[in-house]
Amino acid sequence: MLKTLLKQLGKYKSDSVICTIFTLLEVLFETMIPYTMIKIIDLGIQKSDISKVIQYGMVLVGLALLGLVSGIMSGIFGARASAGFAANLRAAMFINIQKFSFSNIDKYSSSGLITRLTTDVSNIQNSYQMVIRMMMRAPALMFFSMIMAIIISPKLSVIFVVSLIALSIVLGLVIKKAGKAFGEVFRKYDALNSNIQENIRGIRVVKSFVQEDKEISKFEKSIGVIYNLAVKAENYVAKINPAMYLCIFAAIIALSYFGARLIVNNELSTGELTSLFTYIMTMLTSLLFLSFISVMVAMSEASARRIAEIIEESPDIVSKEDAIKEVKDGNIDFEHVYFSYAKGKGKPVLEDIDLHIRSGETIGIIGGTGSAKSTLISLISRLYDVTEGDIKVGGIDVRDYDIEELRNKVSVVLQKNVLFSGTILDNLRWGKEDASLEECIEVCKIACADEFINGFENGYETWIEQGGSNLSGGQRQRLCIARALLKSPKILILDDSTSAVDTATDEKIRQGFRNNLKTCTKIIIAQRISSVKDADRIIVLKDGRVDAFDTHDNLIKNNDIYADIVNIQLESSADFDNAEVRNE
Repeated sequence: MLKTLLKQLGKYKSDSVICTIFTLLEVLFETMIPYTMIKIIDLGIQKSDISKVIQYGMVLVGLALLGLVSGIMSGIFGARASAGFAANLRAAMFINIQKFSFSNIDKYSSSGLITRLTTDVSNIQNSYQMVIRMMMRAPALMFFSMIMAIIISPKLSVIFVVSLIALSIVLGLVIKKAGKAFGEVFRKYDALNSNIQENIRGIRVVKSFVQEDKEISKFEKSIGVIYNLAVKAENYVAKINPAMYLCIFAAIIALSYFGARLIVNNELSTGELTSLFTYIMTMLTSLLFLSFISVMVAMSEASARRIAEIIEESPDIVSKEDAIKEVKDGNIDFEHVYFSYAKGKGKPVLEDIDLHIRSGETIGIIGGTGSAKSTLISLISRLYDVTEGDIKVGGIDVRDYDIEELRNKVSVVLQKNVLFSGTILDNLRWGKEDASLEECIEVCKIACADEFINGFENGYETWIEQGGSNLSGGQRQRLCIARALLKSPKILILDDSTSAVDTATDEKIRQGFRNNLKTCTKIIIAQRISSVKDADRIIVLKDGRVDAFDTHDNLIKNNDIYADIVNIQLESSADFDNAEVRNE
């Protein structure tokens, strides 16, 4: 884990090293200040020698200035290193997420990924800055202070050692429990983020069902759990200050008593005792800082593991080194294909799929909910890999193609249509970055999107809000179809992608396909029989198996499932027509 994270430092390693060097210099100058005070007190003040006061006073000012400059430089380089580290971590995670196959994405919730990219990285950023600055500063201060204390008075240094050991034991116990409690807090953040994300996405449903109070109750429950865990963790941390002050006061009393006796016996000077007070305060305070840093690091451990998990996640689907970079045609062959989301474990979602589709054919797919229609077409563009069997496109196994080339030539309009914030042209050019306006207009005409785009004041420069929230469902679907067409695919797959348009528009889109995409293989998943009845052949899926594969007319005669669907939809249509007549 640590190795994985530190790899992301990149060019900021040098900033980290420089920060550490300046931190050590700051500590060195800081620890020399109390020693210089000895000279001012013993040689200057007590002997009434103003020249010595001025002389060592100038040295004191110089040390303070050098310490100040070193501290400033340490802060600058520390900020650069931690901010750069955080940026690299976010980039590494985001880049790797883009490489994920659907099976990789299925392992994580969207809220969990967002938490990793935001909260978790922020925790690591803060912890890293503390480590390279305070984690270096505190032990160095303790070390140098102890050395100076031993130089001044080996006898009184025993007090330092005993105080440090006592406080270290107490802090160690507190940190162990606090770190565990804070780890639980951060694990609960995913649930909270998931709750918030779900609510915001479904806010219209919440309001339409008047479930605001229920959602508020769920939210309050989530934050209540986090609150209780946070209080528990903070209670442990709150015990640190009393423990520290107990050790400090005990050390000061002991130092005062034994130091006074040494002064009386002329074994110690007043200046030396004053410096020892400073050094013991510095040491114990540094230990306190070290404990707080340790708590923060312990809190960040969970974040570190979660970040490393994403960076180390290997995409399940990658291109071969000698991958084929050209899809010859739109022939599709399923050869005894089995598929399971659990990589062969459990019941397969698809079983013994054996299909052969000719290039240029229009194929319909119909079946009930849970029949694995979407899963079937996801295998063609290799969004998932088969568990058993082979899928061939253009006579070549899809696993032998370069993934980018395969997905450019197998264009899929997924069930959940997604548009991004930007203009209509920006969204269309996801299909082809350098597409001209004329090319965009041409595909929009085929998808019947041109008619509503021209109705907008700004036409193709109309701004689309995130998710296409300022467009209707049918408009979003037509733009997504146009975007897919812009890729000039050898295979076009529509996963229930015309469900939000009326039947007349649906027919116009299919007519556009027949007139303009004669060599392209078209696969249409639909719930409406009218969307697939004109297809060359239709696949009827049932429970992950092909129940039938034939023309519309033959399926009506020979397949009960298909015939039942046709009859039900015809009856529904007739009822609707009769209702219209009655209303007239």
